Amino acid sequence: MKKYAMETWVGIFVLAGLLCVAYLTVKLGKLDITDSGYYSVEAVFGDVSGLVSGAWVEMSGVRVGKVDSIALDPKTENARVRLKIRREVVLTGDVIASIKTSGLIGDKYVKLSPGGAGAPLKQNSVITDTESAVDIGDLIAKYVFGGVK
Repeated sequence: MKKYAMETWVGIFVLAGLLCVAYLTVKLGKLDITDSGYYSVEAVFGDVSGLVSGAWVEMSGVRVGKVDSIALDPKTENARVRLKIRREVVLTGDVIASIKTSGLIGDKYVKLSPGGAGAPLKQNSVITDTESAVDIGDLIAKYVFGGVK
């Protein structure tokens, strides 16, 4: 019995160490495994160039959520962006979702502009009033090659 006592204690400490590393990875990485603090809504865009999953969602200059996933709707050929919004943030049916750029060549994010009235959006509701991403390269090309009048 004494022969395996040392190995047992080493195994317990290794297991405890791995559990601590896993816990710190989740906490320091700000991963939300349960997603209990969020609700999902979808926004339909014509173009989401440069937007990636994990990008932040902002309202009135405050981060209120994140982009969960981006998929192409085969029927309409539009991009469907699933947003995770913090539960304490209430979006109304007339909210406007826009894709913006942080700085001149920074990361893309989703900006929500609150509407004046309307019923609150529920889980899995769809935001239809959207503004697609503006491509800086296209704007420069139009200006340089005389497309702007």
